[in-house]
Amino acid sequence: MGKTVLMKGNEAMSEGAIIAGCRYYFGYPITPQNEVAAYMARRMPEVGGIFLQAESEVASINMVFGASAAGARVMSTTSSPGFSLMQEGVSYLAGARLPCVLANVQRGGPGLGNIAPAQADYFQAVKGGGHGDYHLIVLAPSSPQEMMDLTILAFELSDTYRVPALILSDAVIGQMVESVTLPDNINVKKVDKPWALTGALNRKPNVIRSLWLDDDGVEINNLTLQETYKRICEKEIRFEGFLTDDAKILVVAYGISARIARSSVRKMRNKGIKAGLLRPITLYPFPYDEIKRLIKNGVEAILTVEMSAGQMVEDVRLASEGKVPVLFYGRMGGKIVEEDEICKSISSISEGKGV
Repeated sequence: MGKTVLMKGNEAMSEGAIIAGCRYYFGYPITPQNEVAAYMARRMPEVGGIFLQAESEVASINMVFGASAAGARVMSTTSSPGFSLMQEGVSYLAGARLPCVLANVQRGGPGLGNIAPAQADYFQAVKGGGHGDYHLIVLAPSSPQEMMDLTILAFELSDTYRVPALILSDAVIGQMVESVTLPDNINVKKVDKPWALTGALNRKPNVIRSLWLDDDGVEINNLTLQETYKRICEKEIRFEGFLTDDAKILVVAYGISARIARSSVRKMRNKGIKAGLLRPITLYPFPYDEIKRLIKNGVEAILTVEMSAGQMVEDVRLASEGKVPVLFYGRMGGKIVEEDEICKSISSISEGKGV
């Protein structure tokens, strides 16, 4: 086991990136992810890396494009309005098949909203917030430890599939301070990048682009991307189940909402109600098949819990295929879901009243 230290989630994510071999970080300040930039400004020079505060989020995402095209492991982080500004560049990265790791530490919206925690950027993250048919690999940590571990994983997955990866966090997980165990003698997976722009000495020039002026080229690139997403969906789905083996009422939640829902499920079990929790760790790819399996195993109703007006609930409903009721409890605009309210919703479902 490695050294255990107290770290904020944002700091743990930053250190995870450095452990994974990230040596280029470009970003622009926005609350509640500012600790990432502050941490990277200190740590990058210590490991021989480059930290650069760009003049905007638009500039930072295009700097990511350049570093990734040259074969570097590179990262940028932001919070909700900033991620909106990055969407054109994210689409370019996806179209050019360039790996990188991005993070959105979500805050309340729409618009500038506030700096409180939210989960209302789910659609933007998993459905492709920019233009075109593309996806990001989306990982949803629920602790500072996972902020580190999933960031390391994100770099490996992104390089393996040549797809941008996104850490979808929130203001609570980002600001939360908990013990984090640093990996000991980690074997960071390195991926060859023969496609990178590293100088064409003794080889044919490589070309990195997302623009084709003929229709066939664009469709061929799209078909390649769709085959890649298919492989990701077959191999990279991750989730955690809690008391799901005999659950009759299944709660589905991610991030900080899942931590709160876990306590609610435990309370309801103590009252004799067979509740369970499914926590998606990958939001894309989404664990559709696990929800289907749990329904076949005896789940009679599903409660989706989010800090939004209801976004992930649409994927839960797709997974359920109309075979069981899918109900929703959420808070909006920076309000955190409450343990007692989740318990009330579960009780109401158990009594056949709905939410």
